[in-house]
Amino acid sequence: MAGQKYYVVWEGRKPGIYSTWADCKKQTDQFTGAKYKSYESKAAAEEAFRAGWKGNWGSSAAAKGSTGGGRTKAAASSGETSSIDYDSISVDVGTRGNPGPVEYKGVDTRTGETIFSCGPINKGTNNLGEFLAIVHALALLQKEGSTRTVYSDSVNAIKWVREKKVSTTLPRDQSTLEIWGMVDRAVNWLHTHSYSNKVLKWQTREWGEIKADYGRK
Repeated sequence: MAGQKYYVVWEGRKPGIYSTWADCKKQTDQFTGAKYKSYESKAAAEEAFRAGWKGNWGSSAAAKGSTGGGRTKAAASSGETSSIDYDSISVDVGTRGNPGPVEYKGVDTRTGETIFSCGPINKGTNNLGEFLAIVHALALLQKEGSTRTVYSDSVNAIKWVREKKVSTTLPRDQSTLEIWGMVDRAVNWLHTHSYSNKVLKWQTREWGEIKADYGRK
């Protein structure tokens, strides 16, 4: 189980340090130019808040190789950038148990406005929900003729999209018919369509929680 996190808000409705994601989100959700980041200790959060966002958030933090959000060579080689592409859709999943009821949505990364949502689906997993959300975004963008980037914070879901197949232990039975039907259609879409959109990992440690986050921490 994850330990206590502290959230630094440099640019938001009320800058400061918050001990819950819900409080941080109140200050940053749909706030243009919001700059915020989570830390594992209160001392680290206080130091970062005093130092300011430069060097601790986004591309400047990556350039310094800070421990809070340093990027790996693997991330750099994957074509991901250390600054947010705001002309994008961010997706996330909300679950009640894993497996359990699943819902997902896609939002405008710049404004936080919901672009699409789906669910709740009777029974599924976090990763399957993320996978469906990414494919949903890609299909919508292709229909619109848009090359916008898609962000997800799920490494597995991004991998499944690139490989055009899923790898999960969720059984196919009566309780999972709904989500497996959706997954099968999504996999088929990937095999029968092409797209030029980038599908990138949201760098949570650098940028804070993804804009589509359900706040169920």
